Amino acid sequence: MPTAQSALAHAAQSLSFVSESPLLDAEILLCLALDKDRSHLRAWPNKKLLPEQNSHFEALLQKRLSGMPIAYITGNREFWSRDFEVNRDVLIPRPDTELLIELALQRIPERQPYRLIDLGTGSGIIAITLAAERPDSEVIATDFSTNALTIARRNAQRHIVRNIQFLQSDWFEAVNDSALFNLVVSNPPYIADNDPHLTEGDVRFEPMCALIADNHGLSDIERIANAARRHLLPQGHLLVEHGYDQQDQVQAIFSQLNYRNIVTYLDLSGQPRVTYGQWRP
Repeated sequence: MPTAQSALAHAAQSLSFVSESPLLDAEILLCLALDKDRSHLRAWPNKKLLPEQNSHFEALLQKRLSGMPIAYITGNREFWSRDFEVNRDVLIPRPDTELLIELALQRIPERQPYRLIDLGTGSGIIAITLAAERPDSEVIATDFSTNALTIARRNAQRHIVRNIQFLQSDWFEAVNDSALFNLVVSNPPYIADNDPHLTEGDVRFEPMCALIADNHGLSDIERIANAARRHLLPQGHLLVEHGYDQQDQVQAIFSQLNYRNIVTYLDLSGQPRVTYGQWRP
């Protein structure tokens, strides 16, 4: 049987063809197979793997070599310093979406009542993070997928977040007509169906319904911005994540719908990623 060190070396070499971080991926998979943390690998590099451990590791390695994202293999991904359960029913959390959290928290007062809704919550990373960071807020999280909502509810339980309500809804459709919010936030589908990136990397394994939108990726953003006007309080805020090349189109949508103070913010890579608008009826 191989040692931990030799197993890692072999796996990292194999993964170099499919991963930008082959050694890290190999360490994560070996830790999963051994049910140990990475410090164990450092402390016991020459410890031989048991046959069942080696078989488990090889099975995990084959999944990664097929292109399956690490997050779907481990069933977890970190976001805003919290660990979230994920599977193929939900998108994999990405660092760029933390910009949405930053911008939302700037607008949500601490220790004051506040109503916000996260549309298309998926695994719940946005709604749960905001609910946890602002426990005096009332948060509603919607998704049309019952499977996604199951994951989101488990993540809320994991982080002991109770100021949140989950609702099966296609955007605002199942939301009470009289419900009003200080903030509407969403990371909706915004990729066009002919985008070549859909055949590359992690997105090949993610739910297409959470990625693709009609009208060059803009149809869901249009629906959200239009419907949000009926549910935003005066001076309320709308924050929407979008593609790096959609700034002008999203700003135009917001402007045509009479939002004010429209601003687009840049992500960690310096790309336009989130557009803000304020509702002034």
